[in-house]
Amino acid sequence: MDIFAVFSARFPYALTEKNFSFSAHTTIGCGGRAALAVSPRNTEECAEILCFLRQRGIPHLFLGAGANSIADDESYDGVVVRFAKMKALFCDGTLVYAGAGVGGAELLKFAKENGVGGFEPLAGIPTSVGGGTAMNAGIRDGHFCDWVERVVAVDQGKIRTLSFKECGYSEKNSVFLSGIAVAGVYLRGIESFAEEIETRVCYYRTRRANLPKGRSMGCTFVNPVGQSAGEIIDRCGLKNLRVGGAFVSPEHANFIINEGGTSSDVKKLIEEIKIRVKARTGIVLREEIRRITEGSKNRS
Repeated sequence: MDIFAVFSARFPYALTEKNFSFSAHTTIGCGGRAALAVSPRNTEECAEILCFLRQRGIPHLFLGAGANSIADDESYDGVVVRFAKMKALFCDGTLVYAGAGVGGAELLKFAKENGVGGFEPLAGIPTSVGGGTAMNAGIRDGHFCDWVERVVAVDQGKIRTLSFKECGYSEKNSVFLSGIAVAGVYLRGIESFAEEIETRVCYYRTRRANLPKGRSMGCTFVNPVGQSAGEIIDRCGLKNLRVGGAFVSPEHANFIINEGGTSSDVKKLIEEIKIRVKARTGIVLREEIRRITEGSKNRS
């Protein structure tokens, strides 16, 4: 079956991309290719596409901004569903609705223009609303779970709205990582003046300016309760530890930098860090990144 031909004929309205490159669409800059990527423009199109995939038994997975994800080096014989075209934005008072493809910077700009603050901890974080909601992205000062009121999702090919409680949030985790697609999110901010918002945005951007430069996934591991994963890795003497083209940043030990390495390099380095940290401290580090593998097929 020629998946590209099938989708081009069945969903002419959706942007399709043949021979999709994971290395070009993830911040870590490595990974193989997928047979096809498809980008619906709204929730209804997303539901139609996912229903079709489910009924035909076609393997598929979801990809947001690709900031906390790493794909296998091997090819993925399935469809990547992207949300980059789902850009709806509107607000009612301090309640903002954002489509899954809205970027963090776009959300902040829209909110500031409408006098809505509270989302400033997102400043400088390379995330989309959909991916951030699914992975509960954020920093110590604020995660998506702090703002989410309800989520418009596609589950089993059907559109439904999940309450905050139904989202099942925990540290860098949610029910959406089990294969439920985030289509749009209602986020609760606070009433603020544009000048106040900009001041807070500048503060968070300045804080992030000192983070390591280069191709990375952001922080690799979840901070253990009351501790810093980066400090733990540093105390184990693992800064600059290298496997192939991937190495632990000398500036922040919770960042893995990719200098032309493969996904295999990055994954081997992650495993080596976990082994050495456990041997030295007894701490089992938990990854906060998402692995895109043949076993990560979403069947919604």
